[in-house]
Amino acid sequence: MPASATKALRVAVLADSDTRWKWGALTATRVCPGDTEIHLDGYLLRGRATPTARQLREVGVDADSLREVTAVEFLRAMEGAGEGDGEPYDVLVLALVGGGVQAMLHGLGRVWRDRAERPVVVTGYVGVVYEKLADGLLLRHGADLVLANSRQDAERFRAVYEGVGADPAAVTEVALPFLGGAALAGEHDPYTVVFAAQPSVPDSRKDRTYLLERLIRHARLHPEREVLLKLRSRPGEHTTHIEELPYQKLVQRADPPPNFRLVYGHMGEVLDRTDLLVTVSSTAALESLHRRIPTVVLTDLGVREALGNHHFVGSGCLASWDQLDTGHRPAPDAEWVARQGVAADGGYETAFDEARKRIAALLSRPAGLPPLAPYYTPVTAPGYLPGILARHHLAPDGTPLPGAPAADRAPGPVRQVVRRAARGAYRHGVQRVAPVIRRMGEL
Repeated sequence: MPASATKALRVAVLADSDTRWKWGALTATRVCPGDTEIHLDGYLLRGRATPTARQLREVGVDADSLREVTAVEFLRAMEGAGEGDGEPYDVLVLALVGGGVQAMLHGLGRVWRDRAERPVVVTGYVGVVYEKLADGLLLRHGADLVLANSRQDAERFRAVYEGVGADPAAVTEVALPFLGGAALAGEHDPYTVVFAAQPSVPDSRKDRTYLLERLIRHARLHPEREVLLKLRSRPGEHTTHIEELPYQKLVQRADPPPNFRLVYGHMGEVLDRTDLLVTVSSTAALESLHRRIPTVVLTDLGVREALGNHHFVGSGCLASWDQLDTGHRPAPDAEWVARQGVAADGGYETAFDEARKRIAALLSRPAGLPPLAPYYTPVTAPGYLPGILARHHLAPDGTPLPGAPAADRAPGPVRQVVRRAARGAYRHGVQRVAPVIRRMGEL
């Protein structure tokens, strides 16, 4: 639907976790054309990682409306938008795992099949893409824009699509939407070292305990420094990845010195006081490099695909705790950094220009947009696609399966309590019961 200069763009974001909500909402504000006013409606896909109110506040992105939905409820909302149930959307951002994107593409293709106009559909990745490249990309194929957060990713994405005979035209180079903040101007007092923890990397108790012990040892070796363990979520909360062994639990058995602390909150605010950022492979490393903060990607557990730190080969940031303890400071490789979309040279504001142009062109098409056309269909992937769709209660043709959650009424108080209890039980099982069973199996 063409948008006039005086009309606010109506944008919807569907997200399945706090980090994807952050990426999706910020992406929506970055890629919408020009200085256009945006009306943003947020939809949170109900599941194990549905963000809590605290996590949403920590993200710091406001929406004009925000509600929790199932996949079928969301599709019905999109079907009703513009059909007597509110104004149609101009842009839809799918901030989901690959399977969720694929399910929504097929479901939306069904609800929009008889509609002359539909929103521009945008999707992409929250951070560093270091695993399941082909799988994730093909599950995202069919969106109008598949955003690549760097020049390197854009080249890889196009190569995958071309290699299977899928149209690569949707791949659009941008940058991570949450980069920003002031560059490091000088050392803080006290000098502050931050370890950016990850929920699932590494995943073993032995490796996570090792990293915690080395961080605490660094604090003891440098009592004049402040040493912070930056955590993504509080106990009982989930983010994009399941955290079976939260550091909060492991630190209870340690005896950290007074200059060691656990911290939560917005990563940008933590970086405001950071002099050295340390991680295994977190996207926080790119945020830190963008702000010219010395950044270390640890090699203590090896440089391995399973850890994701292989992505940083050539960055100049690889180092070990032994080296850090004795004063080593990394020097990032400028060419590598530039290829990652970090734009530490000040070119970040133009990183979204191409996406804005493409969306503006799509919105102005006089004949509307063509039907969604994912690479995966019942013909190209008859043994894979039905299972992907069934996880979201959709049949192979995108229609709701029998027994799919209804969208004709809002959940009552009892239903809401049951949902919260079930989610809490699941998280308790992941973080407490599962590790015990795993240890028993190793006896």
